[in-house]
Amino acid sequence: MTQFAVLDALLAGVYESGLPVGTALGHGDFGIGCCDRLGGEVVILNGVAYACTVDAPPHVMADTDILPFADVCVEPSAAPTPTGPADLTGLTSLVEAAVVSRNLFHSVRVDGLFRSVRVRATRREHFPLRPLADVAGEQVETVLTDVAGTLVGFWAPSIYQGIAVAGLHVHFLSADRRAGGHVLDLAVQDAALRVGAFARFTLLLPTDPAFLATELTHDDDHRIVAVEGVAAPEPDAQR
Repeated sequence: MTQFAVLDALLAGVYESGLPVGTALGHGDFGIGCCDRLGGEVVILNGVAYACTVDAPPHVMADTDILPFADVCVEPSAAPTPTGPADLTGLTSLVEAAVVSRNLFHSVRVDGLFRSVRVRATRREHFPLRPLADVAGEQVETVLTDVAGTLVGFWAPSIYQGIAVAGLHVHFLSADRRAGGHVLDLAVQDAALRVGAFARFTLLLPTDPAFLATELTHDDDHRIVAVEGVAAPEPDAQR
């Protein structure tokens, strides 16, 4: 899988440049990201990039649109596993039971029916850019009910917290393409889970003046948990 930028840069308010959508799609047909200046959440599904914004239904992005953060891969061929009814904690457990190793990145796709999905999107920032935590404090949340759609995302090892979002990080896109966003909570009715493993992780870093001049440090994980609405995977000492 390929990633552009690091999560700690967004937390520091350093996201003024990005990867063009067309370039991102050259690295794969499946993934997630955020829109230019955090103006929405991105779902890349079946080779098409969709922007989920606060003021309109999801729309297909142009190749020239900018992604200040993105995770992309060529979707692996993986056998589907029925989920049955599950909340977010239960789904996370199913994903973690399917991972090949807790030291590898994994793609996660879930297609099916959902009793509810709570999603968020953030409004586009203007200069000076604020840290992600401040932007997320004004996020727009929507609860979708009785909806068919797809979860797209990744499971990342604990050691990469701050570079990526450790644990499960997924976005949602409805089957009718009328709703979507970053997933904060959900209740699966019936769905199929596909998990693929990746032993190669390519990180592309920004080279704009703000990024080059800002020394990034990873502080407390609670910032990521608060912003992303997910917890890092537990250590596997008991496994």
